[in-house]
Amino acid sequence: MRHLMSPLDFSVEELDKLMEMAEDIEANPEKYAHVCDGKKLATLFYEPSTRTRLSHEAAMLNLGGSVLGFSSADSSSASKGESVADTIRIISCYADICAMRHPKEGAALVACAHSSIPVINAGDGGHQHPTQTLTDLLTIHSLKGRLDNMTIGLCGDLKFGRTVHSLIHALVRYPNVKFVLISPEELKLPGYIRKDVLDRQNIEYREVVRLEDALPSLDILYMTRVQKERFFNEEDYVRMKDFYILDSKKMELAPKDMHVLHPLPRVNEISVEVDSDPRAAYFKQAQYGVYIRMALIITLLNIEV
Repeated sequence: MRHLMSPLDFSVEELDKLMEMAEDIEANPEKYAHVCDGKKLATLFYEPSTRTRLSHEAAMLNLGGSVLGFSSADSSSASKGESVADTIRIISCYADICAMRHPKEGAALVACAHSSIPVINAGDGGHQHPTQTLTDLLTIHSLKGRLDNMTIGLCGDLKFGRTVHSLIHALVRYPNVKFVLISPEELKLPGYIRKDVLDRQNIEYREVVRLEDALPSLDILYMTRVQKERFFNEEDYVRMKDFYILDSKKMELAPKDMHVLHPLPRVNEISVEVDSDPRAAYFKQAQYGVYIRMALIITLLNIEV
């Protein structure tokens, strides 16, 4: 039995196969419409979510399966003090596979240690968000036709943004990928990722504060929101939340073949006027999230198509 805790749980070759299947799902949805007939996905969401929870559920429904679960800790026995270990033991009796989001780092790892069904980490604190990373890789591959030889700009909350941390871990395995880290001093990429991932593997990167300084050199701009839920006080959040706003004027500085990604939800870091720009790919990215999660469910359930 296999779980997905981190994007590194799959080799580059396995990721290629996963993306190949996702692209086939996009092209031939009817071929996959009943491969999970009779199977159940449990979604255990201890934190609020729209895209991640609903895209897992849509993925299972598209495959012919069914879903059950909860969308907040308050609506589960966690509110009575039940441990993650006990919850997953119970859920293993009800479902064939589980997607779990939890505010504490390492919670998904605890779950998979006590589970008798595959567990998908759907986000644990500020740590990892592997299915978003798979979505991002599929989106970049579909838009650019490759995952190597490119410059990726990561903008906004690089300190707490688990999507950014996961994406860096995944992309450094591809040749000649460079990063431009765009953030204020207070939200810089954590030192352990810079040292243990980028420096250790001699990955080329530069850190800038101004988005305008980075835009002309990018193949992909990955915007993130400043996450209110990760701040300890309101004052710091208010000071940082409008630090970056991507608008049409800034987009004029970007290459014509650059694409803008965002894990969503956005607050105001991307102006709505950018939505009509052909380089805006964040809503398409959300659609790719369903295809890659369908491929992941099939793979973890070891279903032959």
